[in-house]
Amino acid sequence: MAKKKVTSASSKAATKAAKKAKAATKTERKEKKKTSGKSKGSEFDDDQNLEAILENIRREWEESHAVTEELVEGPPSRRANATLTACPSGEYLWYIGGEFFSPDGKAYFYNDVFRYSPEKNEWRKFVSPTCPGPRSAHAVVASPTGGGKLFLFGGEFSSLYQNTFHHYRDFWCFDIATRSWDRIDTKERPSARSGHRMALWKHYIVMFGGFYDPGIVTRYLNDLWVFDTHEYRWKQIEFKDPNERRPSPRSGFSFLPTPDGIVLHGGYCKEYTKGKRPVGVMLDDTWFLRLTIAPPPEVASSGKTKFDPLVAKWERRKRPSTAYAPALRSGATMALWAAKSMGIQFGGVTDDDPDEETLNSTFWNDLNGYQLIGPGRWVSMLLKTSKSKRNKQKKRTLEDNEDNDTGTATATGADLDADDPLLSLPMARYNAMLAVLRNTLYIYGGIFERGSREYTLDDFHFIALDKMDRYVCLKKSEVDIPLEEDDESSGSEGEDDSDDSDDSDDDDDDDDDNNNNNNRDATLYGEGQKLELEKTDMSVVEEEITAAVREVCLVLPTLDLANSPKISLRDQATAFMGVTKDSKRSEEDILSTPLPGETLATFYARSREYWAQKARESSDNRGKLLRRDGFSLAEEHYATYKPILEEVEKILSEAGLDEEEMKRAAAAGQGGIGQNRNRR
Repeated sequence: MAKKKVTSASSKAATKAAKKAKAATKTERKEKKKTSGKSKGSEFDDDQNLEAILENIRREWEESHAVTEELVEGPPSRRANATLTACPSGEYLWYIGGEFFSPDGKAYFYNDVFRYSPEKNEWRKFVSPTCPGPRSAHAVVASPTGGGKLFLFGGEFSSLYQNTFHHYRDFWCFDIATRSWDRIDTKERPSARSGHRMALWKHYIVMFGGFYDPGIVTRYLNDLWVFDTHEYRWKQIEFKDPNERRPSPRSGFSFLPTPDGIVLHGGYCKEYTKGKRPVGVMLDDTWFLRLTIAPPPEVASSGKTKFDPLVAKWERRKRPSTAYAPALRSGATMALWAAKSMGIQFGGVTDDDPDEETLNSTFWNDLNGYQLIGPGRWVSMLLKTSKSKRNKQKKRTLEDNEDNDTGTATATGADLDADDPLLSLPMARYNAMLAVLRNTLYIYGGIFERGSREYTLDDFHFIALDKMDRYVCLKKSEVDIPLEEDDESSGSEGEDDSDDSDDSDDDDDDDDDNNNNNNRDATLYGEGQKLELEKTDMSVVEEEITAAVREVCLVLPTLDLANSPKISLRDQATAFMGVTKDSKRSEEDILSTPLPGETLATFYARSREYWAQKARESSDNRGKLLRRDGFSLAEEHYATYKPILEEVEKILSEAGLDEEEMKRAAAAGQGGIGQNRNRR
């Protein structure tokens, strides 16, 4: 019996344990169910948050890319160094940016986008919160991919009173379909610059040359860069052979694509020789950049370098001495006439700068064509006249000759033929904006000079290149250009009182002598036309030219650096970099002021004699001891400017100038300021 009781007790214990295990399992199952429910809710909340974040991003993008379209009256306000580009996906012209310098010395820069429709003869303006900053002298190239795009790189900007100057190195894409801008940021990209050119070859954007002038020295460039629109990356084309011939550094040249490469013609640069004034150089050489796509290697490279199929090689194009060519000039714009594989060149200026006091300028309004295919050939594109008009002109000439032989009346303005196509010629200018749509050339604005003054033009013309019958003016210029330069010193000419005539004879003689030394001949050339302008007083030009040699690029303001805690370091650096035409610094001030990028050693090396003289004034030491005293003075002076110099270097770095470039610029000395603002 006892044995049976034990068995019964053990079975009861097992039953209890089983019940406990079952309860624990049930509890665990409930907990898992609760946890699983919470997890699902959390995941649902995370999905909700992610959707909200994406919605906010989408809304912010739409707000930043919202485009305002406005129908405007007539072309943009008058400005220079903008871009006029033929639309790659429609019958339009796109006009971007530009600059205007007012008579009171203020500088205005623009970043607006205009579209011109020749069919409707209307201009529309597009404004977007996301867009490039105000600029001029930038480069734009059109691509037909994706409904049409405009790529923009670089350019320049200055403050209202031109105290600060900035070069851009940003790269933007304008989508023609959506009228919106997007900035393209890449790790490797070209340095900041202006006056460069870009051309599209297949799916590559090719960029060459330009200049940058961050306030130390103007440097012209001849580097070659390529942007792959498929991979969205920049790459600099390096030439292995250092002796391989290629174009010299320049800006303001023509850069037009062909099926086999790109043609480069002309340009402008400044030559700097130590101890001499900068000299402007007009270039008329022609180069062909031959581009080819190399097949991939059969055996893949084991190295980390990626295979680049693009191969570039420069070839100099020679022109026979007997072949026609336009006169040497700069500021001559050239646009691509794709239907004829021809570059169309209009205008320009030829400068003769024999000395510091004289600058003779010839302005052009002729039209020339350059055949891009083959060895290249220039042709003069003259306006055509009908046979009947030529006969009438010949008859009128014979009648005038007979009248002159008999001493009778001569021809008057009323005798001029209003239908004469030569009367439709736009006035001479340089840096005009050109674009060709199908077979029609459009010309907008440009710059003309009378004496020491620059006039920014705002007229708008077109001509049918396949007819060459006459120019059509879409908008007349509203710029009032006097026959002679307005000069306050000569404002009373022709109104002298007879009582004062005797007293002013000597003064007039002196003025005549001065005018002979300070004059500028301006000549306008067209198709068989030549107009000599009267010489004008060039005292202002003399000051500007002299400034190119004697003024320095950095103007030290009258600041007490040691006692100016209220003036921020950035403001002091900005004032230090300020460029003004009214301030003239002494040689002593130039020597005693360190430059950005200049180390203490290089600063002392170029100003050693100055500091030795300063030490001699307050010390009886000689030899090594005197040089040591001079170095101590230079070191103390350098330490005073060091915080400002470092801040200036930050400003220059923001403009794309790296440390090595600043050191090279400092070693090269000052320059650049006082030269023509538009760099021709």
